[in-house]
Amino acid sequence: MANQNGIHPVDEVLPPTRLTLLGLQHVLVMYAGAVAVPLIVGGALKLPKDQMAMLINADLFACGIATLVQSIGIWRFGIRLPVMMGVTFAAVSPMVVMATNPEIGLLGIYGAVIAAGIFGILVAPLISRMLPLFPPVVTGSIISVIGISLMKVGVNWAAGTTRDSVVNPKVLQEWAADPAKLQAMIDKPAPPPPALLIGNPAYGILENLAIAAIVLVFILLITKFVKGFFSNIAVLLGLVLGMVISIAMGKVDFKGLADSGWFAVVYPFQFGMPTFNAVACLTMCLVMVVVMIESLGMFLAVGNIVGKDVDQKHLSDGLRVDGLGTLIGGVFNTFPYTSFSQNVGLVGVTGVKSRWVTAVGGVILLLLGLVPKLAFIVASVPQFVLGGAGIMMFGMVCASGIRILGGVDFAKNRLNLYVVALSIGFGMIPLVADKFFHQMPKALSPLLHSGILLASIVAVALNAFFNHLKGAQAAASESREASAKSEG
Repeated sequence: MANQNGIHPVDEVLPPTRLTLLGLQHVLVMYAGAVAVPLIVGGALKLPKDQMAMLINADLFACGIATLVQSIGIWRFGIRLPVMMGVTFAAVSPMVVMATNPEIGLLGIYGAVIAAGIFGILVAPLISRMLPLFPPVVTGSIISVIGISLMKVGVNWAAGTTRDSVVNPKVLQEWAADPAKLQAMIDKPAPPPPALLIGNPAYGILENLAIAAIVLVFILLITKFVKGFFSNIAVLLGLVLGMVISIAMGKVDFKGLADSGWFAVVYPFQFGMPTFNAVACLTMCLVMVVVMIESLGMFLAVGNIVGKDVDQKHLSDGLRVDGLGTLIGGVFNTFPYTSFSQNVGLVGVTGVKSRWVTAVGGVILLLLGLVPKLAFIVASVPQFVLGGAGIMMFGMVCASGIRILGGVDFAKNRLNLYVVALSIGFGMIPLVADKFFHQMPKALSPLLHSGILLASIVAVALNAFFNHLKGAQAAASESREASAKSEG
């Protein structure tokens, strides 16, 4: 839907000040997730502090490049929608195993990431051909599961951290002294055993919940009573208020800021030349397929929110950036990349559809990667401040899926109810029962521990069984009709 100047809102270039603030808003929302994977993998490798900093700087730098390409587009790379890119959590489990294998290590991980990136670029057109498998009953179910899955993140943010996040030093010491126990823990595809993690006493304390609630209420008040630009940056203003309150209460720790440098150089192969292990490369390529299928659902969600048709060509261009971002990650000392679902919810909350906003977000990420002091300040925003905004944003993703399902004909075709019911049910398994598949082979961990992927597989399979497959044009036409019906 074009504006008065005949320009679609996705392509609208906003004034510089608005672009900068809206881009910063996107960065604050995704920052915690963006740096989590380097911290996990670096911890598994027992890297010293300076090398951990290098990993984080490289990650932010590569995040910025991938986001710019995805948002602006270069030739056949980039979906040209408001999408932020970040390191995928789907690769964490296999990378931790690789990190602790002396035959692979960090350089072997980078070799596998580079191989997966090249593989992703090559297979992107094949993955995009799956568009006919995603009519509204499928996309609505998947997007709903994406939102529901993200709610767990938002809730834990609001509580201040994760419920079981404090390492039991006694257990860790016992395992460190027994290589067999340590290797058994590493081999587990599920999250770390309960014995290793003890309840976090800071989880859900009233101060954290109160600040998260203040942020949420403040955002809602701005959204309802304030119009124009300030309404668009309601989330950013809420985060600023939460940060100010947290500083006043002494809940923000700037210790280490003085030790952070003003400038950091990020260059290829900083840790050495990558090595290529066949098993590691194959594993990472399989992870890449999982990532790209999840991205496909994410792209359809963004297209629905901004009101722009996403056809096979657009999907192919977007998926290529998953591969390109991963390739860049391997070269610049970081890990596989995908579109960040947190930011999809932010687009829905703000109503700002311009892809140039996320492009500016990419520039900010680049700067954060090159200026560690700035990155340190952004990283100091407490999780409970983010949680106040996160609950609303992630709920908006779920609401988008429900809106799509509102255009599906359940009266004439009651079989669609089974597609929705079972796909959402399977998508909830990793969320409510993380040990449900713990007896399965660990090689299947990236598949079985992704609720989004499980929901996608079940929804596609049941839709094909009940409703048969349609051509790409027919599926796209049905999607447009359902969208129009749900909006009407």
